[in-house]
Amino acid sequence: MTTVTISVQQDVLADRKRQADEFRTACSAAGTLVVNLVSSPGAGKTSLLEATAKHWAGKVSVAVLVGDIATERDADRLRPLLPVHQLTTGGACHLDAGLVQRGLRQLPSLTFDVLFIENVGNLVCPASHDLGEHLRVVLLSVPEGDDKPGKYPKMFRTSHALLITKTDLLPHVPFSPEAAIADARLIQPGLQCLEVCSLRDIGISEWCSWLLEARRRLTAAGQGN
Repeated sequence: MTTVTISVQQDVLADRKRQADEFRTACSAAGTLVVNLVSSPGAGKTSLLEATAKHWAGKVSVAVLVGDIATERDADRLRPLLPVHQLTTGGACHLDAGLVQRGLRQLPSLTFDVLFIENVGNLVCPASHDLGEHLRVVLLSVPEGDDKPGKYPKMFRTSHALLITKTDLLPHVPFSPEAAIADARLIQPGLQCLEVCSLRDIGISEWCSWLLEARRRLTAAGQGN
């Protein structure tokens, strides 16, 4: 058997990187903060978005692009609260920048104060794909256990914030927020860490304030201030 080695003289992911950078630049110019939510399945991304939409109702313009392998169940939950478009991957374990950009064009407006991307539930694949977001936020739910940062380091290393979710369950399961945060900050020392319970509206105000401050910095940078 003859082995042939083919030398590729360009980054095969260069086009996706270019798409992501162009999308981020366009959203920055429009004053839209793009937030990529990543987590394991069932960590509470959709519940967090419901609570965020209710907290900001009538005050902050928000839209969501929902990523799933199949069904529109999460998008259906969010539609009564804010503009949403479903991104169905048909089997792929993550979203990509091209799919996100096509999804944005399906929303009723191209400009929002905050655009959330609810990524496919997976702590592995989405860590390697830049969607053009300004912030990547990883959710870790109390039932998952506090050892996940060390087991899935790339996801936490590439994120800007960690949200510990479903904190109402802390009395019932062996989960230490302090241990999880310490483990995550060994990987990403600058990680912003918040504890929330979407169903009981705990920590949602702090979460929303953090996002608005991030958007303020984004718009200030765009104005050269």
